[in-house]
This record gives sequence, C-alpha cells and structure tokens, in this order.
Amino acid sequence: MRTSKPVTAKPPVVSPEHLADKPWRRRASPLARQALAWWIALVVYGSLYPMSGWTDIGVGPFAYLAAPIPRWLTLFDLVTNVLGYVPLGVFVVLAVYPRLRGASAILVALLAGILLSGTMEAVQTYLPTRVASNLDLATNALGALIGGFITVPFVGALLDRGWLRRKRFQWFERHAGKAIALLLLWPVAQMYPQPFLFGIGDWPRRIWDLADPTTTGAILDFIPGLNALADALPDTLASWTDSHVWEAIITTLGVLGAGAFASLPIRATAPRHRLIYAMLCSAVIIKTVVNGLQSAGDWRNWFDWMTDGAVAGLLAGGLILPVILRFGMRIRAVCAFIALLLSLLLVNLLPLNPYWPGVQIGWQQGQYRHLNDLAQWLSGVWPYAALLWLAASAERAWLSGQARRRRPR
Repeated sequence: MRTSKPVTAKPPVVSPEHLADKPWRRRASPLARQALAWWIALVVYGSLYPMSGWTDIGVGPFAYLAAPIPRWLTLFDLVTNVLGYVPLGVFVVLAVYPRLRGASAILVALLAGILLSGTMEAVQTYLPTRVASNLDLATNALGALIGGFITVPFVGALLDRGWLRRKRFQWFERHAGKAIALLLLWPVAQMYPQPFLFGIGDWPRRIWDLADPTTTGAILDFIPGLNALADALPDTLASWTDSHVWEAIITTLGVLGAGAFASLPIRATAPRHRLIYAMLCSAVIIKTVVNGLQSAGDWRNWFDWMTDGAVAGLLAGGLILPVILRFGMRIRAVCAFIALLLSLLLVNLLPLNPYWPGVQIGWQQGQYRHLNDLAQWLSGVWPYAALLWLAASAERAWLSGQARRRRPR
C-alpha cells in the first residue's frame, strides 16, 4: 500500500513591491525628520558661533531687512549661502511627505528657509562678530527653494517604491532611523582635524579649557586628591609609550567602535562587511578631500592625517573588526560601547602636541570658517550621541526581556 507524503505548504514569496504596500511603510520617514532636526541644529550653531560677546547696539533685530545690500560680499559667499540651505529644502520635503506633496511641499520648504534664515539673521544683530544681511536671507531662501524643487519629483521613489526605499528595509532594521542618521554623519564628523585619527569627542577638554580657572579649581578641590590626579594622569599616560602608539590605539578604537556600532542596525542578510567598510573608506576620502580644500595648494597637505600611528591603527582595526562582526548583537554592542568609551577617555586625557593649537587656528580662518565650526561641533558631539543610542537600545532590550518573562505561559 502506497502512502503519500505529507504536503507542506511553501511560505509565500514576499516581493519588495508587496512590502512597500504595507501601511507602516507609507508613513512619514523618521530618518528624514531626524536628518532635518540635525541640519537645523547645525545651521543654528554655524550661524550663531561663537555664541559669545552678545551686545545691544541699539538697532532692532529686523532692521537688516531695510538695510542696503552689503558691498563686501563675494561670489563664494553667495554660493555658500545658497548651498547651505539646499539640504534644508531637501529634508523638509522628505519630512512632510506624504501629508504634503508637490507644490505644497515646495512652499513649505521655502517658508522654512525664510523662517530659519530670518531668525538667524535677526539674532546675529546682537553678535559683534556676525553681520545680519537681507542678501543672506534671500540667498538662503533661494537655497531652500532649490532643495525643495529638485526633491519633489523623486520623493515618491525615495520613500515609497524606489530602490533606495527597498534597500533601506532589506538591509536595515525597521526602527533603525536614528542609528542610520548617526552612521551617515560619522564620516562627516571626521572632517575637522583631530590630534588622533578618528579620535573625536573632545568636548570635555574644550569646555574645561574655556572654563574660568576659579571654577575649575573649585571643582578639583571639591574631591580630595582629584587635583593631583588631574595633573599627573596626562603625563603618566604620555610616559607609558610614544605618541604614535597612542594614535594607533585611538585609531584602532575608532575603527572598532564605529564598525561595531554600524553592524547593530544592519540585518544579517545584508552585505554587512561591504557597508561597514564603505563607511570607513568614505570617512578617509572625505578627510583627504577636505584637507586638500583647506590646504594652500600643496598636494602633500591632503595626506597630513596619514601618520605612522594612523596607518597602523587603520590596519589593526581593519583586521580585528571582522572577528568582532562574527559575534552576536549583544557582544557587538558591548564592544562598540567599550571602544567608544575608551577612545573618549584617551582623547580627553592624553596631552596634546604643542603645535596643535596652531593647526586649529589655521583651519578656523579663511572662507571655510563656518563649515569648520559645524564640523568641529559634529566631531565633538557624535560619540556621545552614539553612546546614548547604545544605552537607550540596551534599556529597551532589558525592558522587553522583563516583559517576556512576566508574560503568562
């Protein structure tokens, strides 16, 4: 007697087009809104830097609207003002989709550019190092309008049914918008020169150096022995080994921290290694190109970052990172947290090269000053944002585990 084999139903094949029709995929893009918030923060910082010396000169904040056009503006200034607000228009159009589309989205982008630029110019009235200008307002608004105009024809393909939208959900986890935004910003955070390659996050050192000596002295004297420790620790670390070795260690930690962090929102079926190494290579390329733009024409300045320690750190990090990527998500998250934290500690505790302040002054001068201010701010804040994301993710995972254990079986 023949017995027939049990027939098992094959799971349905789900196409990317079918996935794109899910209601939650047609909602507004959290990544676009997060990118918009980041860009607004960068524009505010760059427009109001150095945020000191506030003075009331007896002129109303909107008097610049009726002022004559400045005579000292150059073509570079005009182009920079336009280009600086093009991303704002792009992100506004992407952020308001699908609630607003077409001409309505372009109008909102234009109004956002006018509102943001008009506010920044009004506040600049009270900063002696900045000049409020109606021409700046006009060029900024033009940039936002251009950004919105060039984005509207492609927004549906980007957010609903396009290749980029499909790859977003094929390669990255559903709730990974904040992590993706941080990954896109990490290569840009390497633009500003650092004493150690990939050694970003020196905000505590900068704040401490700018603080009043009386205040810092009171803080150190509050805890017994802290003053002596603060004086001895940098020299002790420097005496352990050569500065090139420390740079190799910090560069290695930067590669491992960024690489392990990048692996967390990437799905197991995605080309994880290629995406991560593309991010690392893009950081090196951006750093090289920006060095060239800042240099005075000498091609050797393009590769100022390529010291013996930096090259050794890149090689060591590139060899160790594949080993870390073999582990599960929890171990990779712990490795990312430890690498980022150790890098922050070394960056803020190791003594700087005495020639380093001169390098920073050279970068802050000239026609790229505002861009350098934004890059410096981003390099200082990125590691702390990444650590906050890791801590929040760990808390969510712990709460989810607690909820599963309490669930009745």
